[in-house]
Amino acid sequence: MGMLSELKLTVPWGHIAAKTRGFARGPPVLCLHGWLDNANSFNRLIPLLPQDFHYVVMDFGGHGLSSRYSPGERAAEAGPIWTFWRLVFAAMRWSRFSFMGHSFGRGRGQYTGTFPCEMENVVTYKRRAIEHVLQVEALQKPPSVISPEEMIQGFLKNRQMSKDCAELLLQRGATKVGTGKCLSAENSFDFISKELCVHSIRKLQAHVLLLKGSLFFMIDTLKSVLKERFQYVEVPGSHYIHMEKPHHLVGLIGSFLQSKHKTPARL
Repeated sequence: MGMLSELKLTVPWGHIAAKTRGFARGPPVLCLHGWLDNANSFNRLIPLLPQDFHYVVMDFGGHGLSSRYSPGERAAEAGPIWTFWRLVFAAMRWSRFSFMGHSFGRGRGQYTGTFPCEMENVVTYKRRAIEHVLQVEALQKPPSVISPEEMIQGFLKNRQMSKDCAELLLQRGATKVGTGKCLSAENSFDFISKELCVHSIRKLQAHVLLLKGSLFFMIDTLKSVLKERFQYVEVPGSHYIHMEKPHHLVGLIGSFLQSKHKTPARL
């Protein structure tokens, strides 16, 4: 109960790393981090949440302690989003679960609403995803090796977070190379059009709680489509409020998870 443990899920190119916390037999909560971050992103929030849930926090492929994608792997799988969800379903064997995501991770969680998805949307997505991934891989450079202090300064400048939060992410998100370090995060986005984003919202069966600390462009669509199943709360703070001020979110998230009438996403 409440113990932290590490997991490794086998994938074709290596493994996906994950951390779990809470009650192993409790209702599962899948937690996904933001772009270029890692599972440590939730280190300060999850210990404050109700511990009768089973929290599984994953490193995306190429992030944190997860294996990097092999050249061509993402194109072969038509984009990491679909690869990731297929592997999660196969490994965790969940039929129902709750989802908590930050930033880029929130976007991936939206795909809980796309199963099943109309064939024409799948074909269009796969074609555009393959084109996008091939372009990214053609421009990708070897990771730079820099000093730990330079890496922290880069986080402070580009992500506008406190030094202690930057250090927390880099504990899991940087690899020691000689006297320096390189970032364990693959610099790429999955392709998703606004049309596909709207389509996935319309397919959502779950209740949704959106805590906004920064810009999010689909609020009106979420309100109009999900109606009473959508809760929206603006919380003063930075993009990394879940790390900087997790106590501001605990009550909202805890109440949402524990509400008896809330229905987790159906697959």
